[in-house]
Amino acid sequence: MLNKKVQEQAEIIDYLTQKLFGKKSEQVDPNQLSLLDEDDSVFTQPEQTGQENHISNQVQPTKKSHKTRQASLNPDLPVKKTIVDVEHKQCPHGHRLVSVGSKFVRQELHFQPAKLYLEDIYANTYKCPNCESIDGIAHLIQASVPKALIPHSLGSASVIAEIIHQKFEQGVPLYRQLKDWQRMGLELSETTISNWVIKGSQVIEPLYNLMRKELVDHAYLQGDETPMEVLHEPGKLPTAKSYMWLARTTCHDINPLVIYAYSQTRASSFAAELYHGFSGVLQCDGYAGYNNLEGVTRLGCFAHVRRKFYDAALVKGKLVIALLNQMFALEQQWQHLSPHMRRRRRRGRLRKLLKKFWHWIDTAAVLPKARLGKVIVYAQNNRVELNRILDYGAIDLSNNAAERNMKSLVIGRKNWLFSTSQAGAKAIAIWMSIIESAKANDINPYDYVQYLLEMIPKLPTFANEAQLAVYFPWNYKNMITKLTQVA
Repeated sequence: MLNKKVQEQAEIIDYLTQKLFGKKSEQVDPNQLSLLDEDDSVFTQPEQTGQENHISNQVQPTKKSHKTRQASLNPDLPVKKTIVDVEHKQCPHGHRLVSVGSKFVRQELHFQPAKLYLEDIYANTYKCPNCESIDGIAHLIQASVPKALIPHSLGSASVIAEIIHQKFEQGVPLYRQLKDWQRMGLELSETTISNWVIKGSQVIEPLYNLMRKELVDHAYLQGDETPMEVLHEPGKLPTAKSYMWLARTTCHDINPLVIYAYSQTRASSFAAELYHGFSGVLQCDGYAGYNNLEGVTRLGCFAHVRRKFYDAALVKGKLVIALLNQMFALEQQWQHLSPHMRRRRRRGRLRKLLKKFWHWIDTAAVLPKARLGKVIVYAQNNRVELNRILDYGAIDLSNNAAERNMKSLVIGRKNWLFSTSQAGAKAIAIWMSIIESAKANDINPYDYVQYLLEMIPKLPTFANEAQLAVYFPWNYKNMITKLTQVA
């Protein structure tokens, strides 16, 4: 018993030492032996995220291509032609010069700083003299002025869209934006700029709610959650954890959506609320909060399994991830296949690798409380959910797409640290949903946000779903494509 305890403590020390002073990427020495006694297809490359175009089991040295100036410039950039003329159009002998052409000298890229301008809006008023002569009453007709985005405020769609872009895409906290606005001629307080972000999100909220409703109509979803701090929450300390939940469609979905939702808790009751009305397949990690979703089929994430085995392998000095590496390599080759074809390939080739993997799991002789033992227990507890990957070709092998979306929030959170109020946390969920959904649909998030802030206030106060659905990101993308083709 004492020897087991000493062995467990020594393993913890080795693990923490490796975490503090060892390399951070998930790579290993290809010359190391694996726990499968195989020397091929060892996990020598970092985890594939689905963004790579090509993968092979062997690393092929490639010649680095030099990026040319033409490759780095957008071909749609406007070009200003400048011709430098001679000062005196006479030669040293006083004869008149005749132009014979221009010689190209160089290219320079220029930056034009953003500028603010103030718009004074007037409404023309007319009267009808004929009607007035009949009844003696002045009949005045005034032009209809579009409703302000935020009543009694200077904030326009373009200004608020820039604030949103800086905070949620660039990760610049609101208080650090104030100096930039001051240099452009606008004195703002942090309270004012925060209110603009929150009230702007409230304008978009009906569309956000419809996007959530649209999301649960899809057959396949991926989910994740992460902690965040909200300072002023009823009945909670400022340091207490709240959570941001995420649900999204798969990468292969025609109309992708990414939805964030703020909650005070990580309880399963909020998971039931978020996925209310969903009756398809949900891919997520092993968190028990997803266990009680009615009508939902859970599917596991092999990236979580591989990551846990990688951490455990740091201690043991050997690898148990060789088979997982082979599985991800095969998935990378199949990523452009149809769901039907991927399902067939998985049942043909992936099934064999899974069988070997579970055989090792079931026969491994390790201490139950050791790191590797805990990882094995994690895999065994999620065996059913992990094996379901063979039945659904529309779902990826990992939940990495949702984790990449969550990473966008986490990077921002490192800069702005916390949300002051619940209204602010809800605004973060709305704006992150709009921005990440725009990215998933390959449209410019800034342009999309500005478009929504300009158009949605023009809708009736209680706009119906058909009126709001026009502003889904894929409908905006189709509109932009048509306008580009006409131009």
